Amino acid sequence: MKTLYLIRHAKAEDHGLLKNDYNRNIISKGKERAIRIAKELATQLTIDSDTLVISSSANRAKQTADIFCEILGYPLADIQETKEIYEAHFIDILRIINGMPNKVDKLLVFGHNPGLSNLTNYLSHAEVDLATSNVAILTLPDNFNFSELAGGTTTLLNTIQ
Repeated sequence: MKTLYLIRHAKAEDHGLLKNDYNRNIISKGKERAIRIAKELATQLTIDSDTLVISSSANRAKQTADIFCEILGYPLADIQETKEIYEAHFIDILRIINGMPNKVDKLLVFGHNPGLSNLTNYLSHAEVDLATSNVAILTLPDNFNFSELAGGTTTLLNTIQ
């Protein structure tokens, strides 16, 4: 069974005039929470050759992906970064997921709200509002590929908060 992990970035610096939104970094409180949640996810997820990690290329998303991947044992050099997830509508994030190769069984996507929460709700017909560092774990039906994902096609297995 294929599984999709939608992970919102860790708590970041406040918005300000000196740094644009794309370049905001996570703060120590955010790092601590990301570490705690990543350790909990590690008890439920085994990384293997059929696992793929994609992250928004915005600083706070990439930094969160790095924290999670270090704890999960996923090579940092293998994280695929894309600016297309930054400030993306959930349908645009879904298009990226729909383009994943069939060999991928576990897909971790690091990004932003409202896109990730809206995508979780669209795919599972659940009502989830992902806070920073939260993980939505969605399972696909048997014999389903990521290319077939659409509204209501997944089951929300769990959220890690």
